[in-house]
Amino acid sequence: MYSPILATLGYVLSPDGTKALMIHRNARSDDAHLGKYNGLGGKLDADEDIIAGMKREILEEAGIVCESLELRGTISWPGFGRNGEDWFGFVFLITKWTGSPWEKNAEGSLAWIELSTVLDLPLWEGDRFFLPMVFDRTVGQFHGVMPYHDGKPVNWQFSRLPLASATCVSCDTCSRSPKASG
Repeated sequence: MYSPILATLGYVLSPDGTKALMIHRNARSDDAHLGKYNGLGGKLDADEDIIAGMKREILEEAGIVCESLELRGTISWPGFGRNGEDWFGFVFLITKWTGSPWEKNAEGSLAWIELSTVLDLPLWEGDRFFLPMVFDRTVGQFHGVMPYHDGKPVNWQFSRLPLASATCVSCDTCSRSPKASG
């Protein structure tokens, strides 16, 4: 039975949309992510939905309040955990926020990284496969599977949804009126 650890992974965009706030995991020598750059996020609590979890993680890790988020995709990571645990992540762009991001937290230092240079950073090897889709807002959501073995991805496959049309079919979180039926 597949029972992954559910998690969020968020990339906070700068107000001009040219940079992402990332963490350089350099604070704890026992960190499986030591030395790598990553988005912000973590495990979901049992009593929260994915949006509440993402907002909580951004507040806890960067000290800012999310006002607008876009779900860019999901990734199933079988075998990703330190002891081979399976993870399933919901990947977000945070497009609007308030507050002043911290310079560091308990996991490492926070830095604004130019989107054009993100792939030049020390990242998890598998991040290089999906990060271009996270930041390319001209394509729809991606939903992928990336099995890991011994800390390395062994495969990557994904499907994409088309971009949502300009007219909502139904929504309860935006200011646009739902599309009239029939």
